[in-house]
Amino acid sequence: MIAALNRLVELVEQDHAEEIDVHRLASEHGTTEYHLRRMFSSLAGMPLSEYHRRRRMTVAAADVIAGHDLLDVAVRHGYGSTEAFGRAFRAVHGVSPGDVRRDGGPLRSQPQLKFHLTVEGSTPMDTRIVDRPAFKFVGHAARVPLIYEGENPHIKSHVESIPADEHLRLKELGNTEPAGILAVSDDLDADRAEGSMLTYLHGVAVTAETPTPDDLDAVDAPAGSWAVFCSSGPYPSTLQTMWAATATEWFPSNPWRLRPGPSVVAVLDRAEDFSTATCELWLPIERAES
Repeated sequence: MIAALNRLVELVEQDHAEEIDVHRLASEHGTTEYHLRRMFSSLAGMPLSEYHRRRRMTVAAADVIAGHDLLDVAVRHGYGSTEAFGRAFRAVHGVSPGDVRRDGGPLRSQPQLKFHLTVEGSTPMDTRIVDRPAFKFVGHAARVPLIYEGENPHIKSHVESIPADEHLRLKELGNTEPAGILAVSDDLDADRAEGSMLTYLHGVAVTAETPTPDDLDAVDAPAGSWAVFCSSGPYPSTLQTMWAATATEWFPSNPWRLRPGPSVVAVLDRAEDFSTATCELWLPIERAES
């Protein structure tokens, strides 16, 4: 995985104007594009697409300052017009190419990434692997933006809009693991870019054969293995820290990789004010190729 990530970085440097064939690179390294993109964004702190854009604009800034024709610079870095190039340039640097050419800056450079394996693991991760037939989640779904740190106000608003008696009804509908009321995230952007939209479902797990009530939404969970991580502590920070640790510690040291499917959070216990909680994080996985 470390070799595949560093090869991605090398391909970005070889030609900033070209899109990378991530699927082909993943296949060459015995993994999947889905897993490789997820690991890149988790470890780099940004999606591959954002890193690619920042590196383009870092190199392009030198061409702009050197006085090269802006259209030539735009085409060299993969843009069909000076307008499109200017928007991308401003998004990274906060100023226009004209401002930089006149004033020499300010510029926001993106250094080239280099991934290294760091031996950690001093804190054991409470994990179990479960094999499940196909099942599904039923409940109330909404499209919300992805937020990595702190409470997601869009999810909070969605959950608070559900009547109290509906929570009781959902609990009665649930008939398989994971048990209880669940937070289900599906249809995420491939790069997990913060602010990208996802489907959030507040509901329960039911067997595949269970009919979905007409007034509820459903998210399918294909048959396969799941890694179940358990955490206890301040909510939601402890859960978010554990989610990040699956990428930085667990996946690199275990013979598993992510497979497409929803991710699920089950709250097993919590304080009355929800300041602390014991949670399970369910991630769909498959064995990595050796």
